[in-house]
Amino acid sequence: MTKRMFIMLGGVLVLVALLAFGFFLHIKKLIASSPKPTPATVTATKVGSQDWQPSLAAVGSIVPVRGVDVTTEISGLVREIHFKSGQDVKKGEVLVELNADADKAQLASLEAAAELSATVLKRDKAQFEAQAIAQAQVDADAADLKSKRALADQQRANIDKKTIRAPFAGRLGITTVNPGQYVNPGDRIVTLQTIDPVYVDFNLPQKSVGSLQVGQVVNVTTDGFPGVTFPGKISAISPKVDTATRNVVVEATLPNPKRQLLPGMFANAAVEVGDKKHYLTLPQTAITYNPYGSTVFVVMTADEAAAAARANAASNGGAASAPAAPASGSGLVVQQAFVTTGETRGDQVAILKGLKEGQQVVTSGQVKLKNGSPIVIDNTVVPANSPNPTPQEH
Repeated sequence: MTKRMFIMLGGVLVLVALLAFGFFLHIKKLIASSPKPTPATVTATKVGSQDWQPSLAAVGSIVPVRGVDVTTEISGLVREIHFKSGQDVKKGEVLVELNADADKAQLASLEAAAELSATVLKRDKAQFEAQAIAQAQVDADAADLKSKRALADQQRANIDKKTIRAPFAGRLGITTVNPGQYVNPGDRIVTLQTIDPVYVDFNLPQKSVGSLQVGQVVNVTTDGFPGVTFPGKISAISPKVDTATRNVVVEATLPNPKRQLLPGMFANAAVEVGDKKHYLTLPQTAITYNPYGSTVFVVMTADEAAAAARANAASNGGAASAPAAPASGSGLVVQQAFVTTGETRGDQVAILKGLKEGQQVVTSGQVKLKNGSPIVIDNTVVPANSPNPTPQEH
């Protein structure tokens, strides 16, 4: 019985060994026949260097150096309009004439009364010299003459007010007043704006006050003229900070010889502060921000990545946590690297540490990557990388 039991136990062990060996061969065959992962398609760019001018960015509005709605001080009927909408005019140029016929007739009457008073005064002075009248009569005549002349001057001033002139040189707007129309005091006749030069007013936070001074260069852009920069200089800084917003108002003067900038336009202002700085730059899409640091994927050949992995493991004392070296070969793979980022400008970000100029970095498609992942670069469509981006509709 003992011999039979040993024979049976041996048979069972042989059967189990055969089954295990067959299962091992089957698993090996499945692994060998499984499809290998294909390289991930990404976009990539080389790390470049640029000179960046530190600046303070703000949003402001274009304001005319002088701007006014031309009105009338007195009421009257519009007799003649001497300008066209959109015309450039000089200071003192006649814009509108109101009907002043009745006022001129009244002025003639007042002037005649003043002349009569002058004649009476002259005659009474002669009689006073002959001691025919008292000094009081001569004084009354002189006062009456002054009163009549003052009334005539007042009427003459009223007539002058019915000739409306440009208070300063500038460009006229669009008028809705027509000849024959009756206007009242304060009615708007036309807008007059001086638009060369122009001001741009903008707000900056109080922490920037120490960096501001009159004469600093300001570069202004507006979506009305994409890609065009209008340079100017700070001409005034408000002496107080708004207690509600803790912002200070800054005014810059911009030359506008082509009359491109118009009052009321929305504008982006950048105040240049300090000297230019030299930075390595990348598109912001190339950076992966994590709680433990910012990373990028550097493009290498498989041999370069293997050498980098060995060097990293050696520097870490052969730590088990070091990433595995990829298999050598001629294809492209990626290696993750930590970077220290700095300022941003448009679509770009400055790289302070972690990369060298000329290295190639993945700019999109990082989600499917890990250390040693094979890649294929396709830059048919690349992420935006402009220091001064504009809205997509432009």
